[in-house]
Amino acid sequence: MVGKKLAAEAFGTFWLVLGGCGTAVLGSAGYPGVSLAFGLTVVTMAYAVGPISGCHLNPAITLGLAVGGRFPKKDILGYWAAQIVGALVAALVILVVAKGRPGFEASPDTMACNGFGDHSPAKFSMVAGLVTEVVMTFMFLFIIFGATSEKAAPGFAGLAIGLGLTLIHLISINVTNTSVNPARSTGPALVSGGWALEQLWLFWVAPLGGAALAGLAWNTLFGSDEAAPSAPRA
Repeated sequence: MVGKKLAAEAFGTFWLVLGGCGTAVLGSAGYPGVSLAFGLTVVTMAYAVGPISGCHLNPAITLGLAVGGRFPKKDILGYWAAQIVGALVAALVILVVAKGRPGFEASPDTMACNGFGDHSPAKFSMVAGLVTEVVMTFMFLFIIFGATSEKAAPGFAGLAIGLGLTLIHLISINVTNTSVNPARSTGPALVSGGWALEQLWLFWVAPLGGAALAGLAWNTLFGSDEAAPSAPRA
């Protein structure tokens, strides 16, 4: 069963990065289209792999749920490894396809990498990027905790979470290219190298910090009012 869960996380994260970053690199949808693409990947995978693995697709979600008592801490590293593998394979697929376009040159700027300062889409500072990623990830986890709680309307969690991710991108894509997901940042960075790897630390520290804070906040404010499931439900 553990193997099935890890495979589901790898496939799901592959789809998230392929759908979201692939739209940015290969498509012509602009920021609103990329935002929607990321949201749609989560909606579709919530119903496809949610019943198998909980559809985390994101190391920050895994950590936040563990802090909030929704996920076994002993399984964190396995989920993280599966998510990173899925993200890396997706980035490689995007790269192979993108190279089929005349004049394409692989770099962090052409592979939808996350960045701050000179590498922010609108040149936002490191502090602005850090605050944005912490707050956006905090709110993302807060949505997940609420949408998957025992008192939530059954069957709609995937939709709420996917729409939440879409909104997060609409708010923050101009600041950091929107991460809120260390795996999503790591796959393209490993393929691109350069400044993307140099700045990757922020896109682990900030999302993980925001997620852990959300887990603590949810437990403090609302945890006693629910019988929490072990993982998100679609």
